[in-house]
Amino acid sequence: MTDAIYRSLTQLGGKTALPASPAAAVLERVSNPHPGERYLVRFTAPEFTSLCPITGQPDFAHLVIDYVPAGWLVESKSLKLYLGAFRNHGAFHEACTLEIALRLKAELSPAWLRIGGYWYPRGGMPIDVFWQSGPPPEGLWLPPQEVAPYRGRG
Repeated sequence: MTDAIYRSLTQLGGKTALPASPAAAVLERVSNPHPGERYLVRFTAPEFTSLCPITGQPDFAHLVIDYVPAGWLVESKSLKLYLGAFRNHGAFHEACTLEIALRLKAELSPAWLRIGGYWYPRGGMPIDVFWQSGPPPEGLWLPPQEVAPYRGRG
C-alpha cells in the first residue's frame, strides 16, 4: 500500500486471526477521501453470530449498519474481524447490537449512524433491535433496510 492514508492499516492484505473478544478487536479507520460530500455507507452481516450469555447456545442475526462518514471510514476487514469476534461472546441481542453501534460511533465519529439487528428466533420469538444516533441528515438518500421479518416456515 503506497498511499499515505493506508499506511496505518495492520490487518488488510495479510492473514489475520479472529480476535478473542470484541474488546480485543482492533477497528481500523482511514481518512474519508470525500469529507465534503454527504453519502451513506452500508455494511450487512447476514450471518452474524453471538452466544446466549445464560445457555451458551448460538444466536444468529442479520445486521445492517448504515453510516454517513465525517472524517473517517471504517476499514472493512477490521469490521469483519470485529463482528466475527462476537462468535464466542455471550451477551443478549440488545447488548450486542448496541455495543456494535456505540463502538462504531466512538471510533468513527460519523455524521450519522444507525444499526438494525434482525435476530432469528430463540424460544419462538424473534427480537429486532434498532438504534440510530439522531435524525438522518437532511437530503440524504437513505434506502430502507428491507430485511424481511421472520415468517417461520412457508
